[in-house]
Amino acid sequence: MAHRSSRGATYVASLKVFAVIAGLCGAGASHAAAYPSTYHAPAAEYVVLRGATVLTGTGQRLNDADVLLGDGLIQAVGQHIDTPAKARVIDARGKWITPGLIDVHSHLGVAASWQMPSLEDVNERTAPITANVWVEHSIWPQDPGFEKAREGGVTTLQILPGSGNLVGGRAVTIKNVAAVTYQAMKFPNAPQGLKMACGENPKKNYGSRQQSPMTRMGNMAVFRQGFAEAQDYRRQRLRYEADLAEYNGSTNAAKAKPPAEPKRDLRLETLAAVLDGELLVNVHCYRADEMASILDLAQEFGFKIGTFHHAVEAYKIADLLASSRVCAAMWADWWGFKLEAFDGIQENIAFVEHAAEGCAIVHSDSAHDVQRLNQEAAKAMFRSSRLGWPIAPECAIRWLTLNSARALGIESRTGSLESGKMADVVVWNGNPFSAYALAERVFIDGAEVFDRSQRRATPASDFSLGFSTEERAL
Repeated sequence: MAHRSSRGATYVASLKVFAVIAGLCGAGASHAAAYPSTYHAPAAEYVVLRGATVLTGTGQRLNDADVLLGDGLIQAVGQHIDTPAKARVIDARGKWITPGLIDVHSHLGVAASWQMPSLEDVNERTAPITANVWVEHSIWPQDPGFEKAREGGVTTLQILPGSGNLVGGRAVTIKNVAAVTYQAMKFPNAPQGLKMACGENPKKNYGSRQQSPMTRMGNMAVFRQGFAEAQDYRRQRLRYEADLAEYNGSTNAAKAKPPAEPKRDLRLETLAAVLDGELLVNVHCYRADEMASILDLAQEFGFKIGTFHHAVEAYKIADLLASSRVCAAMWADWWGFKLEAFDGIQENIAFVEHAAEGCAIVHSDSAHDVQRLNQEAAKAMFRSSRLGWPIAPECAIRWLTLNSARALGIESRTGSLESGKMADVVVWNGNPFSAYALAERVFIDGAEVFDRSQRRATPASDFSLGFSTEERAL
């Protein structure tokens, strides 16, 4: 394990599509041309939110400040902003304003809130590596959980496959808007993610069927074999492209037959995209030793881990995660529900944030916790203060906004209240880290998608409306 001290330099040197900003995870990657987003920001009026306490998401707190929204963007943030004549003015005195919250780990729409078998589309449990599937093809836009998340201030989510497989498939980032199709929710040009999992879940799913993997060493062996096959697949594709270019460039009148194109393999195509740095890698992993092993796997095959999810033992290797430029998306206090979660501590986020100055994110992995991510972060703030590391609200809000945006490769467009960024904004009734905090207004691209005082005007899923006695009998 002595090589750990030089690992950070190795990873930084191998980055292809990640930008490291302020010591945290940044990302940018080519997005798939297939199944493009059809999302269009609605026409939005100019709005001035006047006289609030503003947490910008960049570490700033502005008192008695204004936020100007217009044309779907943040136009200005500061004190005594000039009000355009066409702007609607909202008195926000006594309120707090933050960027829209971002949940980097959600299964809304694929493990739908109703938890009915017919809506369980989160795990393709047919093989340990199902890199060929895309979770977006399972999303049910009418999941009532989306509107509940909006009411909790969540404006963007990464929807992930489950952790039943070693490689569960491709993830997708969406805007939390009411829509008929998932394409109309898909965050335009956001990088795709990949979901991997280590530990108990995959070995439990396949070992119980007398299939490989049935142990943790089996997990690693199947991972390695999959990426070895992807390396070979990539070599074949590169060789074919080189031969085709040579053939097309030949001036010989008696050309030989054009090279035969290798058969397309969607599973290996995804793993090869990981090797090429085109996908943001998210790994479900609890134990410190297994996270270290996954970092070794990435080093062996030359790719980058973006974020460890759950990361219950991140506090044990916080320095390693920081030097590797890997984010940890964590719960505030989930622990003990299975053996690999048993050594969790409620100070986990504090250790990642302060002991190693790493990239800490608060995530949900829950249709319930996504409705109160702000209060989950508040728990972590309390535990940090007990250690003597008090965290101000203007810093803690990054766990739910800018750090999350960086992990998803969209930090240049959302995640903070800065001029020119998407007007994804939440107005709270007070300090968002209070037990009494409620989101009063939510804006996505400048359009007001939730107003607590006008709930009847808020779009609702048909599946949250219920049935009358007569209808139920039909």
